[in-house]
Order: sequence, then structure tokens, then C-alpha cells
Amino acid sequence: MHSIEPFYKWRDLYIASEDERSPFYGREYSEFEFTHTVYNYYIHPQWDEIGSATLYIKVLYTNYEKSFTIIEFIGEWNDTLHNDIMYLKRNIIEPMIEKGIKYFILIGEHVMNLHADDNDYYQEWFDEIEEGWIVALNFREHVIKEFERAMIDYYIAFGGKFNEFNWRGPNPVQLFEKIDSIISRRLSP
Repeated sequence: MHSIEPFYKWRDLYIASEDERSPFYGREYSEFEFTHTVYNYYIHPQWDEIGSATLYIKVLYTNYEKSFTIIEFIGEWNDTLHNDIMYLKRNIIEPMIEKGIKYFILIGEHVMNLHADDNDYYQEWFDEIEEGWIVALNFREHVIKEFERAMIDYYIAFGGKFNEFNWRGPNPVQLFEKIDSIISRRLSP
């Protein structure tokens, strides 16, 4: 796991540690010192901690004019033991919502497992963005099934075209517009 880096192609467009409105503003990174682990496995030092022992993220891009962000995840999403959704919601999502973000693109290729608990924080998140949406791209099938069993898929759009989405090809704005178009068609009568 130590060799899995967050996606870096958009670093010329956005760096969360340089964004004064980002929860990660001012954070410094090491390229050589591995300090964070998911269980006994070190992860690349570019991943950001959110307060969880098993789930780390990287805010790849945020656009305040269009009110969206793209967040990549790594690790185990464990709401049962570690209440990861609480850390994510309180430490990352709420500060972003306060800055006007209402569209969230979550990339889950590196989420190995999900242990869901209840869906209160997901519902709260969904309710707070009123006209926005939360979309999950490329989560593993068994992780999606667990989200569905916990009825979290009511608040986050999964599956279908979002299961094997080529998110690395377009630039972030094109990606957002493509997803927004899919969501709009899903919501149209």
C-alpha cells in the first residue's frame, strides 16, 4: 500500500495545502518518511489523515465557483469500530459546505472494505447540501453492496455508470459536468 499515491495529474490546477479555504491548508508533506498506516501497512505520505485510524483521503480538486470537490480515498471505511463517517463529516465535509461546496465526487478505488453502522451522518450530509449531490466512483462491488445493505445508497449515488468510470481522462471541470449531466438525467421524470 505504501506505493499507492494519490492521483497527482491535477496538481498543476489545485493543491489543497495551498488553498486557504481547504481543511488541509498549510499542511506539509514528506516524500520519504512513512508515518501513517492502515492496520500494519504503511501508506504513501501524501495521503491526508482525517482523524480515522483506517481511512485516509486526498482532496484532488475543489472549485468554489462551481461548488464541487473531488476526494480520493484509501484504506478501510469503518463506521462500526472507528466511526469514520463522523470524522469525514465533521473534519472535512462540514468546513467545505461552509465554503459553498455542495457537489461531492468520492473516488473509492482504494477503499478495501466498508463496515457500515447507521446512516445518520450520511443523511445529515445529504440534507445539508439541499440541491447538491454526492457521487461515488469506482468503489469495489463488495463495498457498494455494504453501502446498499446499510441504505446509504439513498444519499450517495453509486453503481451503474459510476462503477467503472474513467475519471482520470477529463480535466476536473469536465468530470464534474459529465457527472452532473448523468445525475440530472437520473432525476428527470
